[in-house]
Amino acid sequence: MPEGDTVWLTARRLRVVLAGEPLTRADLRVPQHATADLVGATVREVVARGKHLLIRIEPDLTLHTHLGMDGSWRLLPADAPSPGAREPVRVVLGTARALAVGRRLSEVDLVPTAREDSMVGHLGPDLLGPDWDLPEAVRRLSAQPDRTIGEALLDQRNLAGIGNLYRAEVLFLRGVAPTTPVARAGDLDRMVRLARQLLWTNREHPEQATTGDLRRGRQHWVYGRNGEPCRRCRTTILRGELGPPGQERITFWCPHCQPDQ
Repeated sequence: MPEGDTVWLTARRLRVVLAGEPLTRADLRVPQHATADLVGATVREVVARGKHLLIRIEPDLTLHTHLGMDGSWRLLPADAPSPGAREPVRVVLGTARALAVGRRLSEVDLVPTAREDSMVGHLGPDLLGPDWDLPEAVRRLSAQPDRTIGEALLDQRNLAGIGNLYRAEVLFLRGVAPTTPVARAGDLDRMVRLARQLLWTNREHPEQATTGDLRRGRQHWVYGRNGEPCRRCRTTILRGELGPPGQERITFWCPHCQPDQ
């Protein structure tokens, strides 16, 4: 699933071609909004909120989308033909500068801007947003001391933007097993600062490296490396699932560098 830095970069790229421009094409390919007529309306701004994308359209509408597991936005030349009906496209927005195509988006909502909170109001402080609040993020994480730190970090109500990749990498770098209870996970302030640092460092490029090495196969410490040797101690990296039944998410860890607490 795309993480907060990916959505931040997507918002920036869309902002360049959409913000301040009137829409020359607008096609929302979801039943509830299929008849919405946005052509001629001007895009005011494009912002990321955690893993959510908000496209604010004058005078008072917001197009909210979520990339889900494999969604993406693609920019095409302004005169490119609109994608065919058989393609997995859910949103098409055109301006004089470009054609923005949202593919495989898991959520598409058109709401009055005053109702944005119904889409994103549940989110905790955004690691890459202007609302970032370290003490509040730590407070939210600490509110359920018996919960595993792996589950707590992935809960967007605590802090918005972390996904599987950054959860695994942050916990490795802090030497904490994902199954460790929050109360025994060590310095949460330092853990959250590290999470923000990693997302901030990667926000301006599509590669997500936590090792400092952007070369393929060298970017991560444990994420996606199950069965391979730990880069620090050579112990075999493990892969498992964490979360309540029906909501399990994959995670990775080194049993030597991240001992059970």
